[in-house]
Amino acid sequence: MSSRFADVTVLFLVASLCAIRPLSAAELRVCSDPNNLPFSNEHLEGFENEIVTLIARELHSTPVYTWRAQRRGFLRETLKAGRCDVVAGLPSGIEGVALTRPYYRSTYAFVTRSDDKHLTSFDDQVLRRAIVGVQLVGDDGHNPPPAEALARRGITENVRGYHLYADYSHPNPPARIIDAVAGGDIDIGIVWGPTAGYFAARADPPLHVEPVLNQLDGQMPMAFDIAFGVRHPDKALRDALDAALAKNRTAILAILTRYNVPLVPAGAP
Repeated sequence: MSSRFADVTVLFLVASLCAIRPLSAAELRVCSDPNNLPFSNEHLEGFENEIVTLIARELHSTPVYTWRAQRRGFLRETLKAGRCDVVAGLPSGIEGVALTRPYYRSTYAFVTRSDDKHLTSFDDQVLRRAIVGVQLVGDDGHNPPPAEALARRGITENVRGYHLYADYSHPNPPARIIDAVAGGDIDIGIVWGPTAGYFAARADPPLHVEPVLNQLDGQMPMAFDIAFGVRHPDKALRDALDAALAKNRTAILAILTRYNVPLVPAGAP
């Protein structure tokens, strides 16, 4: 989820619906995380910030942000509380909001210091020998798909966890797992694609990123469609966002490419 997501496996439970601003409003009110590159930050340096600006321009609006760490309760305390009308970067299938059609699809990826491991699958034997890092959400069982995929194969003793909601006083907490690969603390990091691609390219020297080949590991998805979300009654705004996203598809692709986001073709399983 946004690893965020952003981690894309976090379930946001929402309770109340609030008043909706008119579609013709000059402001596009957006709720976002102020410290979560490559997705967003308060300096508007993330690719979601750029895409929001692009879409707002298409709607003849100006984006106005409400900032809140994208952790548990994010949607309940922002969109559902009426503090904004739009949230970018939500996984398709998330409950409690009306979603646009996806504007990109990405996957988890293996991050290593070199390309000699040639990782593509959780069945690769190197995962049993190397020190592997995975992102964890918490102690309540809601962990990202890679952690579940490794545990299902009995790969646990050589696995190190990196909390998705790490110390928020430091920049971009989910990037700590990339720092661990670069610093040699772990051999392989399994990371949500946008985070992997962005920070791996900025490491010195750059790290190698290999998207997970199988988008479905058993019943566990490894790739996700990402969309904008609005409140359920606000169908007019959702439709306007859909039209703006479709019209600017080429420009959005260029933004995602510039941020090194691993992309999976639309329509994939």
